[in-house]
Amino acid sequence: MDQIELNFTTDQKHQTKGKRVGLFVTCLVDLFRPTVGFAAVKLIENAGFTLEVPKDQTCCGQPAYNSGDKEDAKALAKQVIKAFEDYDYIVAPSGSCAAMIAKHYPSMLADDPDWANRAEAVAGKTHELVSFLVDVAGVNEIASHYQGSVTYHDSCSGLRELNVSEQPRALLKSIEGVELKEMQDSDVCCGFGGTFCVKYPDISDAIVGKKTKTIAASGAGTLLAGDLGCLMNMAGKLKREGSAVEVRHVAEVLADMADGPAIGEKPGR
Repeated sequence: MDQIELNFTTDQKHQTKGKRVGLFVTCLVDLFRPTVGFAAVKLIENAGFTLEVPKDQTCCGQPAYNSGDKEDAKALAKQVIKAFEDYDYIVAPSGSCAAMIAKHYPSMLADDPDWANRAEAVAGKTHELVSFLVDVAGVNEIASHYQGSVTYHDSCSGLRELNVSEQPRALLKSIEGVELKEMQDSDVCCGFGGTFCVKYPDISDAIVGKKTKTIAASGAGTLLAGDLGCLMNMAGKLKREGSAVEVRHVAEVLADMADGPAIGEKPGR
């Protein structure tokens, strides 16, 4: 795997030595965009951590939780806790999945004496990917290669539950050739919302239609975000509108792995 250069603060770089990271791949990355997972691996390993991908990991339980199926959500949470609790850090290339583990597992299992403390411990070491690189690993620059203008969408869970906003922008601005063009209302929902877009397709379509207008108005050639669900929803709408804007996960650009087909495009295009 090709190396990319990462610059650290000295103290934080020293602290990465010997630390083990468990990568929570997420269902959507596994099924629809494995390159995001490979990009996450590259970024974390280049930051000096020992990385593993537990084979026993499952869905984080968020779809069940948001739909009111608390018992299945709890069962999935326990499976995730068992798979990841021995790692120093748990990292996910998704604000929504990371937030589910970090913010909702403790309250969901608070009344279970066998799991409450384990849920708290796992929650305390779970991070969204880019936030982990900046806030934990101390990465402040990435010498990746990308030429063009980009705009960044702030996904709801990452922004509101994990305070992920400035971290991706800081790393993107450090990449030579990247021009960051902020869209209006970058922090407004794209309409995906997990099962929301399935249960309320007309409302979801109206919301994402407003979002694609702000994306187009930014003048950027590429749309980036940190959650694949949001990206797939916006990419689908952009394609239906005939837009030429490319859609990619921010990790693919940061890891210098943005030379393949964009989200929603077929290989060879």
